[in-house]
Amino acid sequence: MSQDEQPRHRTNFLEAIIEWLIYTSRWLMAPVYLGLIVALGILIITFFRELYIQAPQVLSMDETDIILLVLTLVDLSLAGNLVLIILFSGYENFVSKMEMAHKDRDRPEWMGTIDFSGLKIKLIASIVAISGIHLLKVFMNLSNYTEQQLMWYTIIHVVFIFSGVCIAGMDWLEEKAHETNARYSKKH
Repeated sequence: MSQDEQPRHRTNFLEAIIEWLIYTSRWLMAPVYLGLIVALGILIITFFRELYIQAPQVLSMDETDIILLVLTLVDLSLAGNLVLIILFSGYENFVSKMEMAHKDRDRPEWMGTIDFSGLKIKLIASIVAISGIHLLKVFMNLSNYTEQQLMWYTIIHVVFIFSGVCIAGMDWLEEKAHETNARYSKKH
């Protein structure tokens, strides 16, 4: 064996170890996803706490208070859906496929089909929806907020919308660039 072959063998061995370590490091995200399950539990507890506190008063509530209660519950529901989307898609995209879920007939249609780009779009769309519901709750209770607070809530919501449009635009541009590259590659 020549000297040239020996360092290359060591480099390949070292490279294999480094690649194995990097690939295996994806499991470091598993505790984060387990934490999201706890966060989902907290949202469920909060949802039912709101119902428990508000339900006895529902007959004496005016229309605005009932709408605010419903918006609060919808807001919590959207936040829970967002956590589930991140939990399922994040785990499947970055850690491992969920074989158990793929065999289940009740598996959500989108599961296993959302890539990182789709996850970003769903995330920002959920944030915009949650922000919109919160802004609607603020506007239904105008007397509790100053003009400056209203302005900032509105600005923050518009920034979320603008961010969503920018992310969607960047993804669209990236997709068009891939299509153009694919057509160019076929021609040459």
